[in-house]
Amino acid sequence: MLRIFTLEEAEAAEIAGIDLASAPSELVTHPRYREVAPSLFTLTGRTHLEVGSADDHLRWAGEMLRAGADCIYYSGSLDRIEYLAKEYIPVVGHVGLVPSRASWTGGFRAVGKTANEALRIHAECVALENAGAIAAEVEVIPAAVAAEISKRLTRLSLWSMGAGAGCDAQYLFAMDILNDPTNRDLSGTAHIPRHSKVYRDFSAEHARLQRERIAAFNEFRTDVESGVFPTEAHLVPIAEDELAKFRAALPPL
Repeated sequence: MLRIFTLEEAEAAEIAGIDLASAPSELVTHPRYREVAPSLFTLTGRTHLEVGSADDHLRWAGEMLRAGADCIYYSGSLDRIEYLAKEYIPVVGHVGLVPSRASWTGGFRAVGKTANEALRIHAECVALENAGAIAAEVEVIPAAVAAEISKRLTRLSLWSMGAGAGCDAQYLFAMDILNDPTNRDLSGTAHIPRHSKVYRDFSAEHARLQRERIAAFNEFRTDVESGVFPTEAHLVPIAEDELAKFRAALPPL
C-alpha cells in the first residue's frame, strides 16, 4: 500500500502491481485517475477535524465513491464510522499513532509499548470491527502487538505503517520511498520516518534539475538582454503590403 499524490505515482503504482493506495480527494477525482490506475484499490478521506455533520460526511463520501474511490478514511468516533457503514460506505479507521489526535496518546511517538496501551489498541480494533469498518490503519506500534491483534480479528483488515509484517498490508508514503522533496512539501512532512525505507533518491535529481532550471533562466535573460531572443523563427510574420497599409492607417507619431 502506498500514499500517493500525483497521477505519475498512481500510474507507477498500477504498473508495479501495488494493491492498495491512499490518495487525496483531488487526485481521486481527477478525470484521468482511473485511466492510469484502473485496478488500484483506493482510499481517500478526511480526518475528523475536516468534516461537518454526519449527513454532510455521508454526501461527501458518496461523491468520492462515485468519483472512483473504493473506501473512505475516517479518524474520528465509532458513532460516525457506524453511521457511514450502515449506509454501505466502506470505512477505514485508524489506531496507534493517529496524527489528527496525537495529543490523546502523548504526541508523535510510538504507541502500545506497555501492556495497558496494547490492550487499548486491541479494544479499539475490536470496536472498529463491530462498528462495521472494513479496515484500520495501524501506525507505529510494536510489531508483536500488531501481529497478535491481527490474529484475533475476523473481519477487520489491518494496514501496517511501522507496525510490522504481521498485518494484512504494508503501507508507506511514496514520497518517502522516493525521497521526493516535491511531494513532501505537499504533505507538510519534513523528514523520512524511521519505519520507512528509501528505494530511490529523487532529492538529488531535484537538486540537479534546479541547477539546470537556474541555468536555463539565466540563458533566457541573457538572450533577451543581448537581443538574441526572439528570432524570426519565434515570431508571427505579416506580409509587407499588409504592414504598409497598417502603418499608413496609424495616427502620426
